[in-house]
Amino acid sequence: MYRKVVFPVDLTHIDQLTRALQTAIDLALHYKAEICFVGVTGAAPSAIARTPEDFERKLAAFAAEQGLAHGLSSSFKTCLSHDPAIDTDKTLLAAIEELGGDLVVMQTHAPQALDYVWAGHGDTIATQSKASVFLVR
Repeated sequence: MYRKVVFPVDLTHIDQLTRALQTAIDLALHYKAEICFVGVTGAAPSAIARTPEDFERKLAAFAAEQGLAHGLSSSFKTCLSHDPAIDTDKTLLAAIEELGGDLVVMQTHAPQALDYVWAGHGDTIATQSKASVFLVR
């Protein structure tokens, strides 16, 4: 049913993605689908990486580690954004389309008052992507 599971990952908060990550892995294993870890970074140094190349190395290592640990086909895509705080949704939507992802699994948070003014990343991806989207709290 699904061929490619796309898992947007924020490497600075990987410890908060446990439920969504396990869901993505379980679905990829069930459907014998590839899982592609997508990360968005900027050119400026961040808490996780000093350069986009450093970020890409870390994302590649994470993807390889998950593939080996769970016996599944894994890949990764690093997306460079001029301003990740503003462009993350648009960048993720373009990556999902480019990759041919047919299922996106994302971590989300419990709705807060501010979410009624500014939608979270998961909300935006779910309403604008052509792929099925599974949001995990």
